[in-house]
Amino acid sequence: MLAEVVDKLKKTELQAGTSADRYAGPGNVVCDVCTGRKRKAVKSCLVCLASYCKNHLKPHYESPAFKKHKLIDATGYLQDKVCSHHDKPLEVYCRTDQQCICYLCTMDEHRGHDTVSAAAGREEMQKRLRETKREFQQRIQRREKELQELREAVGSITSSAQSAVQDSEKIFTEMIRSIERRRSEVTKLIRDQEKAAVSQTEGHMERLEQEIDELKRRHSELEQLSHTEDHSHFLQRFLHFPVIPEAGFGPRISVNPCYYFGNVTNAVVKLKEQLENVCKTKTAEISETGISAQDQSRNLTIFLSAHSGPQHSKQKPPSV
Repeated sequence: MLAEVVDKLKKTELQAGTSADRYAGPGNVVCDVCTGRKRKAVKSCLVCLASYCKNHLKPHYESPAFKKHKLIDATGYLQDKVCSHHDKPLEVYCRTDQQCICYLCTMDEHRGHDTVSAAAGREEMQKRLRETKREFQQRIQRREKELQELREAVGSITSSAQSAVQDSEKIFTEMIRSIERRRSEVTKLIRDQEKAAVSQTEGHMERLEQEIDELKRRHSELEQLSHTEDHSHFLQRFLHFPVIPEAGFGPRISVNPCYYFGNVTNAVVKLKEQLENVCKTKTAEISETGISAQDQSRNLTIFLSAHSGPQHSKQKPPSV
């Protein structure tokens, strides 16, 4: 009994699955004859302009009246395969107008046109299609080659730019170090001149202090002499005074602080101006080099644009 129940269940599931396979689902072509729940169509008739499921297709195989009907795989676009004027299958290709027509069209508006069967027209177009595909494939290969070359150029440009940046950084670092050394040398030069000038000025100061002390001492003696009451003593001492006041003054000593370092400062200023001019000139040359690289890139773009247009524009793709 259990075996019989299992067998019945299997048959029920099989029938349910078979029924589910027969009925149309989303995206399926439905049978135009079925009522109620539509079954899935398996064939379409270009004469009947209808699609049939397996059951409703039997008359096309069994009845002689349907023997000449044209059956194709089920499709939902039957109207695209039928002449809009005569409701007949599009089985003829008009070479003159380059379009598919029916047999009645050859006796009507396409009378006297160069016509062949749709199969023969397909064969002719198939040759042109293969040629067009070959041309497209060649263009694809050329463009892929150009794309690869551009990728390699990008890598080369990036690598070259990175090397240029590193070299420039190294050179500028060396330049900065050189300027730092020159700055240290100029600083040392100024300090040496400062030391010499200060030493010389301090010598002048020491002599001036000694002279001032001497002048003060003699001034004191003269002051004492001026107060003596002994006339003969006054005359004898004053007439034999070693140095008169005017003779006690030496040459005037003057120091100009800017005199020692003005030339150095002017030289540094000129050096700065020269460096700025050199940097400006060389930067302009570097910019011109960059513009030259941009011109090369622009020329490459123009070259690619000149070769990117349709090389077979005169040959219009066939309409099939």
